[in-house]
Amino acid sequence: MKKSPGTLSRAGQRRQREKEGRREAILKAAMTLFASEGYNQASMEHIADEAEVSIGTVYINFKSKEEILAHLMDEIAYEIRKIVGDNFRTVEDPYEGMRKSGIAFMTEFCQKYPEKIIILYRESVGKSPLLEAHREKMHKQLVADLQGAVETLKEKSGFRFRSGLSSEIIATCIGGMYERIAYQFIIWQNRTDELDEASEEVVDFIVGGVNSLRMK
Repeated sequence: MKKSPGTLSRAGQRRQREKEGRREAILKAAMTLFASEGYNQASMEHIADEAEVSIGTVYINFKSKEEILAHLMDEIAYEIRKIVGDNFRTVEDPYEGMRKSGIAFMTEFCQKYPEKIIILYRESVGKSPLLEAHREKMHKQLVADLQGAVETLKEKSGFRFRSGLSSEIIATCIGGMYERIAYQFIIWQNRTDELDEASEEVVDFIVGGVNSLRMK
């Protein structure tokens, strides 16, 4: 049977899968090393050894260690935004949606993937202008998502902010509190296992201030 233009042969499809598999192995190895040994200590050669590929294969896929970390940051930030967004949209009440998304961040992400928290909040800090630009972009995206949730709550509850800046500041505060929780109890104290039991009370406290606005 004649193949459609642009369709890979079975051999081509196999090579493509192998190529993608090597790339994923490199990213997985880098994540492990960045989280356990630190970005500065993990060399490209070390990443190649951990991924069980040649150093040439690493450089074919990524120009530098910096590019690998930037890719991981984008990937992790997307996962957080998806978990938070998906949970927010599962209920009609925006306050309950904010509550569910906060609990999901602590239990479905922080507790299950502490190495990703370490990379995002520790290993990406102060490394290079490129990585700082990625951090800024990530922060703006997360704040924009939270701001959208705050604005939805405002619209459905019928209250008004005195300042056009209020929703952005509130969103920044909420995001900042979750980041500090992750930093304090995962990176500094390694108490990840305890987050599950505390999550509901902590989230009730964090979003309780937002809920009080609709009571005015």
